[in-house]
Amino acid sequence: MLTIASRIDVMNRLGRAMADPSRSRILLELLDGPGYPAELAHGLDLTRTNVSNHLACLRGCGLIVAVPEGRRTRYEIADPHLTLGIRTLMDAVVAVDEGAECVDSSCECCA
Repeated sequence: MLTIASRIDVMNRLGRAMADPSRSRILLELLDGPGYPAELAHGLDLTRTNVSNHLACLRGCGLIVAVPEGRRTRYEIADPHLTLGIRTLMDAVVAVDEGAECVDSSCECCA
């Protein structure tokens, strides 16, 4: 059972991870399935060193895991609930960005 302190810690780790555009892009790529540093670097037009540093941060935050595969390492989102949560968050953000009507009639943030 998560306590208030542990819930705050989870939110802080997720916020830290997504605060950087490169880490957010990496997370979005990993939503579609596992990835490898070289492929992520190429696909996101980042250096391999930069991607490796961001992957280390995401691992440290507990959001992704590294799975050794011989001489390579595969990275994937640590938990399917996290994948669902990020997808849900993206749906909410996209709806606001597109000017869609808020689904909560009592919402004051969209007025």
